[in-house]
Amino acid sequence: MNPDNLYREETYTDLRVATIRELIPIKADGSPDPSRPSLFFGQAQIMTNAGPVPIEAPLEATTLREAMEKFPDAIRVAVADVIEQVRELQRQAASRIVVPSAMPGPGGKIQLT
Repeated sequence: MNPDNLYREETYTDLRVATIRELIPIKADGSPDPSRPSLFFGQAQIMTNAGPVPIEAPLEATTLREAMEKFPDAIRVAVADVIEQVRELQRQAASRIVVPSAMPGPGGKIQLT
């Protein structure tokens, strides 16, 4: 663990949709490190046919209020990125060529002698 890069984590939630994590810089003795800024991350979940998918986005903010204001747009962008990644994976899967010789013959691997 790098003693020069320690953070204390605090979590804020509305118990419905949003969770914001704040990483507060600290020194190795646990005291606040005012020479470094806090980091904020927004978290949410989207429901899919396969179940909930967690979404996380960095929030360019210096205060909790600013993080809350930037949360909706940051999560919207993160969701759009995830959707685009899924579409790209679907395109790649659809473009694969199935070679008949790579497929097992009738009956699978069972051989009657």
